[in-house]
Amino acid sequence: MAETLSAPALPSVYRQLLDAIDIGIHVINHEGKSIIYNRKMSEIEDMEKEDVLHKNIMDIFLFNKEEESRLLQALNHGEVHHNAKQVYFNFKGQEITTINDTFPLIYEGKRIGAVEIAKDITRLERLTRENARDKQDARFTFDQIIGDSNAIREVVENARRATRTTSSVLISGETGTGKELFAQSIHNGSERASKPFISQNCAALPDSLIEGILFGSVKGAFTGAADHPGLFEQADGGTLMLDEINSLSAPLQAKLLRALQEKSIRRIGDTKNRSVDVRIIATINEDPAVSLEKNRLREDLYYRLSVVSILVPPLRQRKEDIPVLANHFVNKYNKRFQLNVPGIAKGVQQLFQEYDWPGNVRELEHMVEGAMNLIYYDERIDYTHLPVHVRNKFPSYNDISHAPEALVVPNAPPTKPLQEYMEEVEKVYIEQILKRHSGNVTQAADELGLSRQSLQYRLRKYRLNIRHS
Repeated sequence: MAETLSAPALPSVYRQLLDAIDIGIHVINHEGKSIIYNRKMSEIEDMEKEDVLHKNIMDIFLFNKEEESRLLQALNHGEVHHNAKQVYFNFKGQEITTINDTFPLIYEGKRIGAVEIAKDITRLERLTRENARDKQDARFTFDQIIGDSNAIREVVENARRATRTTSSVLISGETGTGKELFAQSIHNGSERASKPFISQNCAALPDSLIEGILFGSVKGAFTGAADHPGLFEQADGGTLMLDEINSLSAPLQAKLLRALQEKSIRRIGDTKNRSVDVRIIATINEDPAVSLEKNRLREDLYYRLSVVSILVPPLRQRKEDIPVLANHFVNKYNKRFQLNVPGIAKGVQQLFQEYDWPGNVRELEHMVEGAMNLIYYDERIDYTHLPVHVRNKFPSYNDISHAPEALVVPNAPPTKPLQEYMEEVEKVYIEQILKRHSGNVTQAADELGLSRQSLQYRLRKYRLNIRHS
């Protein structure tokens, strides 16, 4: 005989219902601690309920500050979000993408908690990004060009103006300055954004191949030739970026000039012209005057391409942008490598300001990436993580780490193991920094160069009874 559904049984019934529905539900109380976390939300975020329930949300997810959590926005400020996309990371460093409804819970006129109802679109987002990469579409926009210096702001402003027309653009700049980023941003900011963006490095292939790639071929034009549209036809209605245009031979530059002037191309082996509507953005990795002087660029082609001329400055001329660029790359590779590196040591920041960066922004990114391959989970990037050629150039920076003068180091008996002694030193130092900040974990973690989660781990490890803020 079936039992009657009674009031005492309702909590169990509610839990079963929450775990049965195919939508994620996460509820926090007035302290920001998780009190409801259903099965579906556990699947979406790839975390066990035990990892989440009764813990503060800032201890669970890799938020840099409370404002990044919509649950805390709802709890602390009453903010409501409907059908809003959110991208965040769990404590394992895994990227989660959801569509959420988030709102505060009100009882007797007071906010007593907050709830988030989530639909998982992580896999859909990943497939969308992969599909976009496969199509070689332009991914970058002006918003992704990093830097606050006057030098880069002026270039961005000039490039933005180029989005209003269909005129040819010549972007010059040293290797690694980000010329293609500007080319893609111009395309994405123009009326051609919905049409193809195709990029071709002219130095990557010999003339015998590049001509067929640019203009196409017809069957029988040469041994093994088939009817094949070239990049001009494939980019019709959109943008064709020609990288290192000065590496093309003079005859090919003449054919390119004719195609631009007549707005038509002729495939190899064909007898008819085909009309094309393509905007050309060309790039060159040296001063155009040098290319002209050394006959690496035809003068008539230069004037045809440089209707809009943009010069991207080298990194050594915009060094005030180095800190924000370096921080951007640290965050990028934290996500990619599932690390939690808090940043770059002050001594290395000083070294970066003295270095001349021959490889420009690309070299900076590769240097950060290389350092993060050598680093532990939550260390700052220091001198020992830098490439050998940089360390050899700046040997004096080997002594960039100094013990704090205020640190009281405990006496170490001769028989005490090094690891045990170092842990005692770490414990004493953490206690001093926490005391300085009146127990504020966030401020102490910032001074220590640790993430909040890493400091909290050490507090538990050393059983320090300090008030968490």
